[in-house]
Amino acid sequence: MSETPLFQAEVVPHRSLSARGMNVLLAVVAAMVAINAAVFVVLGAWPVAGFCGVELLLATILFRLNVRAGKGSEYLTLTHAGLKIERVEPNGTRRATTLTPAWLKLSLEERPGRAPLLVATERRRQVEIARDLGEEEKRSLASALSEALDRLRNPLFDNPQLRDDWAD
Repeated sequence: MSETPLFQAEVVPHRSLSARGMNVLLAVVAAMVAINAAVFVVLGAWPVAGFCGVELLLATILFRLNVRAGKGSEYLTLTHAGLKIERVEPNGTRRATTLTPAWLKLSLEERPGRAPLLVATERRRQVEIARDLGEEEKRSLASALSEALDRLRNPLFDNPQLRDDWAD
C-alpha cells in the first residue's frame, strides 16, 4: 500500500523551438552577423569582423546549452511512504530525494517580477521543486500536490455501519 502513487507529475522545461527551428534561427543570426562583418570590412574596420565571429560563436554555444538544458526533467511521486522527487539531468544522471509526508510542508515563496519558488520543506530540509515551470503552472502544481497531501493526511473512510441509513 505504501508504494501506491497518490499523486504523480512530470515536470519538463518548455522549449518553443524544435531542433530544425533552432538551426534556422542560427542560420539567420549567422547571415546577419556576416552582413554586419562585411559592412565593417568594407568601411576599413576589419578587426570588427573577428568580434562578429566571436559573437556568432557565443550565440551558438548559448543556444546549444539552452537546448541541452531542455532535456532534463523532474518526476514527483507522492505515496504513503513519502514524496519522491527524482531529477534527471540533461546528461542522464538521476538524483532522487524522498521527503516524509508527515513532516512535509509546501510553500510558494513570492519573488517580485519572477515566478514564485515552490519549496517542499521537511523539518529543516528544503527542496525546490518545479524550477522549470512558469507562474501559472507552478501554482497549479502546488495546489494539486497540496490537495493530494491533504487527502493522504486526512483519508475518508466509508464504514457502512456508521451510516445513518444503515438502521433502516
